[in-house]
Amino acid sequence: MKNIKMISRIVSTLLIVFMLVSVVTPVFAVGGDPSKYDGTGANVNTSKIDSLGQNIISIVATVGSIVSVIVLVVLGIKYMMGSAEEKAEYKKTLLPYIIGAALVFAASTIASVIFNFASTI
Repeated sequence: MKNIKMISRIVSTLLIVFMLVSVVTPVFAVGGDPSKYDGTGANVNTSKIDSLGQNIISIVATVGSIVSVIVLVVLGIKYMMGSAEEKAEYKKTLLPYIIGAALVFAASTIASVIFNFASTI
């Protein structure tokens, strides 16, 4: 029963994300006769959007780095001060921590690469 709830939440979340992406995507339309459209359009200044995106990516990377270092320090201190049973528990929590920290760093790097790629197009 627990797995069904988890799968239900994941599917619901994916559907919500899909709906938001499909609603937010821009629609391009031409006023007047579409057969006379010559392909030229207004140039849009995206420098503010570019700087905002870079700022968001850097903030996420910085906050993620700070939080992961703080958590690592706390786990290290607890590991050093703990008994043998507590050390075994901290070892169990270390693997999810490493995966989470890697995802935080990878997510900000991947977002930066996608942003840079999209801004060159």
